[in-house]
Amino acid sequence: MPLWKVYHPAGAYSAEDKKNLAEAITSVYAQIPIPKFYAVVIYEEIAKGNCFVGGVQNDNFIRFRVDQIARTLPGSVIREWWTRTLDAVVAPYVKERGFDWEISIDETPFDLWSLQGELPPPFESIAEKRWVAENKASPYTYQEKLPSGHFLLSPGVTG
Repeated sequence: MPLWKVYHPAGAYSAEDKKNLAEAITSVYAQIPIPKFYAVVIYEEIAKGNCFVGGVQNDNFIRFRVDQIARTLPGSVIREWWTRTLDAVVAPYVKERGFDWEISIDETPFDLWSLQGELPPPFESIAEKRWVAENKASPYTYQEKLPSGHFLLSPGVTG
């Protein structure tokens, strides 16, 4: 799951802005693809006078805190690409509106996560493909933990 917490000045975003930004965030993850329901966005308004950057009040600052669990980013090149991708996703809601902002991404262990009491299925597994299609968590069998698609189990034995 990516959990996005967006700390923003009170009144910075309308209900429509929040919906559109959440859809943009969800879309970038859906392209991986991961199930859309993995993406959670929570907005937290910060009242004027309650945000300080470098010890100085800044009522024009937006902080995106992203917890990623469903996928981890291998290596510095992919990490830079992903950070720049997320900056581009939020740009219409920060840069183009004159806000100061930052994004931080934390990666937490995949095996310490559940949804509706179900452990998420492995990447590219049959179960994960089903979760993407159904857009919800549901029980899956041990066999559904296998990779989707055609692959060779052992010499002379196929799918």
